[in-house]
Amino acid sequence: MSESFYIRPIAFADSPQGEHGEAVRLGGAMVWAGRFALIERRDGKVVSRRRYSASELQAALDTLPDAVREQWDNLQRQHAPIQCGQRTIRLEAPQVMGILNVTPDSFSDGGQFMDDPQVAADHAAAMLEAGAALVDVGGESTRPGSAAVWEGDELKRVIPAIEKLAAMGAAISADTRRPAVMEAALQAGAHMVNDVSALRHDPRSIELVARAGVPVVLMHAPGEGDDLHTNGTYADVVLDVFDWLKERRDAAIAAGIARESIVLDPGLGFGKSLADNLALLNALPLFHALGQPLLVGASRKRMIGALSNEAPAHKRLGGSLLLAAKAMDAGAQLLRVHDVAETVQAVHVWRGLRDAALTDFSQLPA
Repeated sequence: MSESFYIRPIAFADSPQGEHGEAVRLGGAMVWAGRFALIERRDGKVVSRRRYSASELQAALDTLPDAVREQWDNLQRQHAPIQCGQRTIRLEAPQVMGILNVTPDSFSDGGQFMDDPQVAADHAAAMLEAGAALVDVGGESTRPGSAAVWEGDELKRVIPAIEKLAAMGAAISADTRRPAVMEAALQAGAHMVNDVSALRHDPRSIELVARAGVPVVLMHAPGEGDDLHTNGTYADVVLDVFDWLKERRDAAIAAGIARESIVLDPGLGFGKSLADNLALLNALPLFHALGQPLLVGASRKRMIGALSNEAPAHKRLGGSLLLAAKAMDAGAQLLRVHDVAETVQAVHVWRGLRDAALTDFSQLPA
């Protein structure tokens, strides 16, 4: 019989004094939680759910399995900055990752930046000027039904764009699942790998990333091979994705990738229904119990159209900003977005609210 436990934060505060000091800071972010649900699952089925305050759970740790103590420590783990060449990306507040698709068929901006590296570079420069901490360059569409790209074509698409960005001194992420593209991208000036297959597509990828010593994003996707959207059947989507990401995190560490280099992404829209995506967004704080920084990519996703009268991708700004705010409230450290200027503005306002709450001493106990 398999048994597993999960600590899900369920009550939040704008500042620790809002809970009279009895609150836990999640993932080193500007987010605090004061109550938690301890979920127990056996053979894939939830069998109990107990509620605790922070002090009650702390006091109960000696009577609970070691996995619970590990998750409790993980929830409070402070994350080191991500180093991208000369740029340091601190994770205390949300950071924006701008999307640069040099593909003909991406769901939102396919073909727009593909044919002329200078056009792509100008768009990237605009994102950096607007406040993007780093730019994620991808040369293969991963939307449902998209055809796999030949490795040579992917290289021709992404390397010129990465070289232009490197010349600007930008922090660069290479969005690819192929080790040859990863290696060429890093040689061209990229600093991070963002793999939608979580280093499963090719067994050489995990070895390459370990050897390169660079940060890596591991994203959940249920499928294998060229179709990452298949096999999206879950007993409990939140807990299943949690377990899957834990397994990939542990596999990466076992392969020699430093723990502080690993970022996790729940993979919104990949092999998931609308209900699955909503459940994951509502449960995002739970994923801090994995002890890694979190990346959320909800920008212009299909779920926004499904909830807004089938609005096309280029008319999903309002929903994208709302989901970005939801991710910030959950303590997500990285937001992968198309609309950089608008999201950066939202981050600044969100940060202002949090800073104000920290200095609101009227919340202190009498």
